[in-house]
Formats: sequence, C-alpha cells, structure tokens
Amino acid sequence: MKPKEIYDAIDAYAPFALSKEYMARGMHDNSGLLLDCGREITGILFSLDLSSAAIEEAKKRGFNCIVTHHPAVWTGIMRLTEEDAPHIVSCLRAGISVLSAHLNLDAAEGGIDESLMHGLGGETPVAVMEELTGGGYGRVYDVAETPLKEYAQRVEETFCTDRLVVYGDRPVRRVASFCGAGFSEEAISFALLHGADTVVSSDGKHHLIAETAEKGLNLLLLTHYAAENYGFMRFARSIEKTLGIPCAVFTDGRLL
Repeated sequence: MKPKEIYDAIDAYAPFALSKEYMARGMHDNSGLLLDCGREITGILFSLDLSSAAIEEAKKRGFNCIVTHHPAVWTGIMRLTEEDAPHIVSCLRAGISVLSAHLNLDAAEGGIDESLMHGLGGETPVAVMEELTGGGYGRVYDVAETPLKEYAQRVEETFCTDRLVVYGDRPVRRVASFCGAGFSEEAISFALLHGADTVVSSDGKHHLIAETAEKGLNLLLLTHYAAENYGFMRFARSIEKTLGIPCAVFTDGRLL
C-alpha cells in the first residue's frame, strides 16, 4: 500500500472536497498528502499533531506513515531546514510519509464535530451552523436534562481530561458545540437562535466568555486537544478496519 492509497481511503471516509468547499467560504486549510516518500507503507500512526513525540513513536514501531488531524504544514515553507520545518525534515530523513485530514474530517459525517456531539450526549442535531455537501460544522442538539455540575463531570470522564473550565449554573438541556477553535461571536449567536442553554467548545477568548455569561448561557471549555482527539481516535479505529496494515493511535497526555 502506497501513500496515495492511504489518501484514497481517508477521502472515502472524510472527502477532501469538504475542505475545499469550506475554504471557498473563507476558511484556511492544508489537508491532503503533504509528504510522500514513495515507499510501501509498513504501518500508520494516527496523531492529532505532527510532533517530535509522534515521530519517535512511529520510528519505535517501525511505521513509515503518520496521519494527523492538524495540518503538518500550515502555510508555505520557503526552506526545508531543521530550523524552518523541523518535523517535516525529521520525517523526510526517516522516510515517513505524512497525511493530514483537517477541515474535511471536522465536517464529515462521523467526523470530529459530529463525534463531539455524540460524546456530549447528543444524537441528532436540530440545527447545523455550516451545512456542507455531505457534512457540516457546529451543531445544536438536545440532551437528557442534567444539572450542570453533574454534566461537567461526565464530560471530563468521556473526554479523559481534568482541565475542563465551566461557567454558569443552569441545568443542561440543549447544547451547542463547536470542535476546535470554533468558539466565536457567530457560534454564540447560532446557539441563542436555536435555543441552546449550554455552549461547549475550546480556545475561549475573554470577550467571548464575557458575552456568553451576559447572555445567560452555560459555557464548557475543553482543551482543544481533548475536544478533537476524542473524534480523531474514533476515526482512526474505524478506518483501520479498511486498511489491512498495522495501525496505532498516539495520544499526547500533556495536552489533554
């Protein structure tokens, strides 16, 4: 199996066309096959980020492919040096190909944003903020009514984190969630429009936290890593069944 075949398998699960459609609306992304060493793939390490720890784990396992969620190359690289692109240079030297599935995996059916909803106790969205062809991003949905403190404890357990930040005191009945860095003015307006009492996301800026409190909404802020690694692991375990080669998931506990 060559890197292009891994790309095709990911494309069947989370079409890269979703990323292109989202970028046409003003988003930035760089998903796809970002480093092709051309070798037969001996094994795949799935890691939310291309980090030095992930690269060492791939080497230790004898794997020569890493699939990330966050793009391993985000903007243009002018020079391939250890100073300018240390992780890409390390992979190139070790013959490790790299693929990234970012906005397409966020928005795909069964992808990271949908998985966030399921992890938070939702089943079917009553509204989707960014509707895309065969997918979407940002969801509002009903959950079993739960006191906020109890709901927050359940979230910590489900997402394997003790770094959850909680604001508010209302019972949780209807949740609006946005994976990754999707907490924004638009997200707050969307939550209010569709009757949410609770917002769950990551990367909260003070003015947005203040606005959420002013509007009377509960707010739960997961770490960016915990919010997305949950769905990324589900993706890895699902696609592994179709690949027929050794696969493993690397989780960086420092970031949960």
